[in-house]
Amino acid sequence: MPAPVEVLPGAEPYFGAGGPAGVLLVHGFTGSPMSMRPWAEHLESDGFRVAVPRLPGHGTSWQEANQTRWEDWYAIAEGAFEELAAECQRVFLAGFSMGGGLSLLLAARQGARVAGLSLVNPLVHLRDPRKYVAPVLRLLTPSLGGVGSDIAMPDVVEGAYDRTPVDAAWSMTKLLKKVQPALPFVEQPLMIFKSRVDHTVGPSSLKMIRQRVRSTEVEIVMLERSYHVATLDYDADLIFTGSSAFFQRLVTQNS
Repeated sequence: MPAPVEVLPGAEPYFGAGGPAGVLLVHGFTGSPMSMRPWAEHLESDGFRVAVPRLPGHGTSWQEANQTRWEDWYAIAEGAFEELAAECQRVFLAGFSMGGGLSLLLAARQGARVAGLSLVNPLVHLRDPRKYVAPVLRLLTPSLGGVGSDIAMPDVVEGAYDRTPVDAAWSMTKLLKKVQPALPFVEQPLMIFKSRVDHTVGPSSLKMIRQRVRSTEVEIVMLERSYHVATLDYDADLIFTGSSAFFQRLVTQNS
C-alpha cells in the first residue's frame, strides 16, 4: 500500500461556510490553495460559501505532479463545483493562471449552472516555445527550472515548486488544447484581472479570451503594481473587493 502523500504546510484545501451563493476558487500550475486562501477568506467574510480544492499532484512534490494529468485536475475542480451547486443557489468561478483555464472549460461545459467568472492572469495560450518539444523533452528529463512566485512585493512567496514537472507540463499543453475550442461556449459574465507586467502568462491569453468568448459582459481590470501571482501581490485587495462586488451585483440582478 503506497504511503500517504504529505501535503506541504499552507497547501491544504480550504472549504468555508457561507450563504446561498458559492465561489469555487481554482489555483494555478505547480501552485496550491495557498495562492487562493486570502481571496477565499475575503469572499467568505462577504457572505459567500467558498471552496478551494487542492489539485492532484500540487502542494506535495513535483515528482508526484508528474504522476498526474489534466483530467485529474479538472475532475477535482468539477467535483468541488458539484458540491457547491448542491448547497448553493448560484455558483461563481474564480481562477488563477492555469486555474483560469480550468474555470473557463468548466464554465463552457456547465453553461447556465455557472453564474459568472472572475479570473486573474488566466492561462489559455502558452507562449513558451518548449511546448513544441514537450513530447520529446519529457523523455529526456523529469523537471526543469521552476516558474513560481512571480511577485513584485518583496519577501512574498507563492509556495509553488522550485522545479517544473515536465510530464505534468506536457499534460497542461493538452489541457489548453481543450480550453481554446471551448471558449465560444463561455457566455457567462466575466471579469478578468490582468497584470500589466506578467513574466509567466503573456498577452496572447487575454487576447484569445476576448476574441472567442460569447459573454455579453466582459470587464478587464489592469493591474499596475503586481506581477503574475497577483492574488498575493500589491493589487490583491483590488482583486478581492472587485470580484466580490462583481459577484454580489450578479446575485442581486438575478434575485
